[in-house]
Amino acid sequence: MDIFLGISASDGIGIGSAFVIPEVSKRIIPDTPIKNIEHESQWGRFQTALQKVSTQVAKQLDAAKGNKVQSEIFETYFLMLNDPEFIADVQRTFEGCDMPVEFVLNQKTEEYADKLRSSGNEYLAERAQDICDIFGRVLNELLDYHPFDIESVPDGAVIVARAMSPSDTIILSKRKIAGLALIEGGVSSHVGILARNFGIPAVFDLHRITEHAKSGQTAIVDGVRGELILNPDKTTLDDYTKKIAEYEEQRQKLAEYREKPAQTKDGIRFTLMANIGTVEEAKIAMAEGADGIGLFRTEFLFMSNNSAAPINASHASDAAFSEEAQFKAYKDVLEIMQGKPVTIRTLDAGGDKLIRLSSVPLNAEKNPLLGLRAIRLSLHYPSQLKTQLRALYRASIYGNLSIMLPLITSVAQVKQVLHIAESVRKELAEDGIPFNPDVPIGIMVETAAAAITVDCLAKVCSFFSIGTNDLTQYTIGVDRENIEVAPMYDETHLAVLRLIQTTIQYGTKFGLPVSVCGEMASRKNTVMVLAGLGIRKLSMSPTLISGVKELLSQYTISDLEAVSQIAIQPE
Repeated sequence: MDIFLGISASDGIGIGSAFVIPEVSKRIIPDTPIKNIEHESQWGRFQTALQKVSTQVAKQLDAAKGNKVQSEIFETYFLMLNDPEFIADVQRTFEGCDMPVEFVLNQKTEEYADKLRSSGNEYLAERAQDICDIFGRVLNELLDYHPFDIESVPDGAVIVARAMSPSDTIILSKRKIAGLALIEGGVSSHVGILARNFGIPAVFDLHRITEHAKSGQTAIVDGVRGELILNPDKTTLDDYTKKIAEYEEQRQKLAEYREKPAQTKDGIRFTLMANIGTVEEAKIAMAEGADGIGLFRTEFLFMSNNSAAPINASHASDAAFSEEAQFKAYKDVLEIMQGKPVTIRTLDAGGDKLIRLSSVPLNAEKNPLLGLRAIRLSLHYPSQLKTQLRALYRASIYGNLSIMLPLITSVAQVKQVLHIAESVRKELAEDGIPFNPDVPIGIMVETAAAAITVDCLAKVCSFFSIGTNDLTQYTIGVDRENIEVAPMYDETHLAVLRLIQTTIQYGTKFGLPVSVCGEMASRKNTVMVLAGLGIRKLSMSPTLISGVKELLSQYTISDLEAVSQIAIQPE
C-alpha cells in the first residue's frame, strides 16, 4: 500500500481502478533528406495512410447520419482526402525533392491552408482548419503518432494525470468517474471548480504520481484529507468503504437544508445562488435548493463540445456557439430556474480556457492571463459578442435574466458593450423579435483596476459580482493554476479583503446589488468573513449550498462581523 499526499481540490471520497493518462508527446515531422530509392516505398506508405483515414472518415460519416452538422464535417473531410488536385500536387513536390513524404505533406497542407486563410472569403478561410485537421490525421498515421483519446477512459475510474483541461473535465463529468489525482492544478483552478460542481473527489499537487501509479491498480482518492492511496490493504479498503457511507449519511443530513431559507442564527436572510457551466448543472442547482444562478460560465457550453478528436473541435465549437444553439441553452436554463434570477456571463475565454472558433483564432501569447481574454477577446471580435447578446436578449423573455461582463478594467469597456447591446436591441425590435429591453447589465469585479475605480463603474453598471478567484491572483500576483506558488495564493490577503470592502461600500452608496461568485463564497472561513463585511448574496457550486446554509445557521451577524474585523486588521 502506498500513500501520496497532495492538496484537496474537491471534497469527497472515491474508490476505483486507476487510469493513468500518458504524458502528451509532440508530433515531430522528420526533416532529414532521403535517398532516391526510398521514394517509391514512402509514397506507398502515404497512400496506405490516406486510405486508412478515408475509411475511418467514411465510417464516421455513416455513423453521423441524422446529425446535419457532423455529416457536413465528415463529407468535407472525405472530399478533401480524395481531392485529385491536392494529391497530385503533393506527389509532384515529393518526387521533385529529397525530403521525406511527411515533410512534404505537412508543407503542402500549410501552404494550401495559408492560401485559404488569405483568400478574403470567409467560407474558404474556415476550410483552412479543415485541411489542417484531416491531413493532420494522415500525418499521424504516417508517423504512428496517436494522441490520447479522453473518450477511452472507462466509467468508475480514478484518473491519474499530470493535468486536465477544463474541456476534458467536462467530458469526464458526464461519466461515472470515481476521482481525479493530478500533479498540476490549484484549488481555485477551473478544473478544481468543475470537479466540485460535478461532485468528483479530487486531489492535486501529487508530485510525480504518473510515474508511480499504474493503470488497473485499486486507488482511493481522499478529497477530505488530500491523499491518494494506491493498492490499499483490505483493512484500509474496508475503512474507506465505511467512510463513504458516513460521508453519504452526512450529505443526507445536509439535504434537510435544501428547502430551508439561508439565514443566520438571529434571522438575517442570505441569498445563495449556484455557479454553473452547462444546462445540466441548472437542474442540479434546482435540486440543491439554489435561489437562482449567480454565474453561468458560457464558455463551458462549447468547451464541452470540443471533442477529444481534434478533427471535430473547431466545428463543434462553432456549432455550439451559434446564435440558435446559445439561445436554446440560455432559454433552457431560464425555464429550468422557473423565474428565479439567472446571471449569465458573456464569453470568458482565453488564459487556461481555450476554445476553437473559426472566427476567433488561437494566438500564442507569452502571458495569456494578462493577454487577450474575457471581455478583451469579445471586444476584439465584436461580431461574436453581438451574436451572444442577440441570443441572450432573445432568451430574456423566458425568465429573470441578468447579463454580466468578465474582467472589466475600465468604464470605456462597459460603454463599448452597452453600445453593442443597444444596437442588438434595435435590430431585434426592427425584426419584430420579442425580448426584454430592461435586462440588467453588470460586471465582474475581479481586477484591482475595477475595485479601485468601482465608484466610476457604478455609474454605468446595474450590479457588481466579485470574482474572488481572479481578483486574488491579479492583486497579489499569484497564478492560481501554478502549484509552485500555490501556498502563496491567499484569498484572505489584506489587499484582497480591502478591495472587496471598497466594492461593498460603493455598491451600497450607489444602491447597486453586490454579490460574490468566486470560490470564497463556499469555504467556511471565507464565507464568515464575507458575511461580516456585509455580503448577503453568495454564489457557489450547487452541491455546496446546503453546507453554507448549515454554517450560517450557527452564527449571528455580530459573530460574523467580529470574524471579519479580525481578518481586515493590519498585521
